[in-house]
Amino acid sequence: MPRPGPVPSIELVPRVFYNPDLKSRWFYLPAILALVLMLTTMILPSMAVVREKEIGTLEQLSVTPVRPWQLIAGKLFPFAIIGFVDLILVSLLVVWVFGVPLRGSFALLACLTMLFLANTLGLGLLVSTLVRTQQQAMMTSVFVLMVPMIYLSGLIFPIENMPGPIQHATRAIPLRYYNDIIRGIFLRGSGIAVLWPDAVALAAFGALFVSLASFRFRKTLD
Repeated sequence: MPRPGPVPSIELVPRVFYNPDLKSRWFYLPAILALVLMLTTMILPSMAVVREKEIGTLEQLSVTPVRPWQLIAGKLFPFAIIGFVDLILVSLLVVWVFGVPLRGSFALLACLTMLFLANTLGLGLLVSTLVRTQQQAMMTSVFVLMVPMIYLSGLIFPIENMPGPIQHATRAIPLRYYNDIIRGIFLRGSGIAVLWPDAVALAAFGALFVSLASFRFRKTLD
């Protein structure tokens, strides 16, 4: 009777599709883009509008023929332009200096960034209508909005590792959806066919925040 031969073994070799070398900068540097946009389009607008309230120029504008929506657009449009400049500069820095691949469409990233800017600009304007000083605006923007959004959006800690109730709570954070967008476009080369649920969520939250902020701002002017 022939002796049985050795039993063949199976070796499992894990394969990482979108970051094969497990470079941490590929994971974290796209998130820097979101942080820079939040800083320039949420914190700075709230402080700028409050500063005008402190020195009295906002009350002077309220008695001019300028309509409220024109005043709101004039306050937010410059910061939106700054946000797009930041998008271009940070993207160039991430790709050319740190070597993070941009596998998707930059045009798509720019279009979806417009939806994210609607969220941050709306939140910044909303904060400016709720506080009276620049210090209050900065503290509210940073500690009430920015810090929770950073920790619960998946930029630093994976949402899958959070407790169940916290995972459901993150669905109310716009930065979560923008995080999926920037990492999807940079690392996976995702298109709108994949990212459209995140785009719809950002559009819905942006419309809500801009509407609330505009209503509060007009009420403040009245």
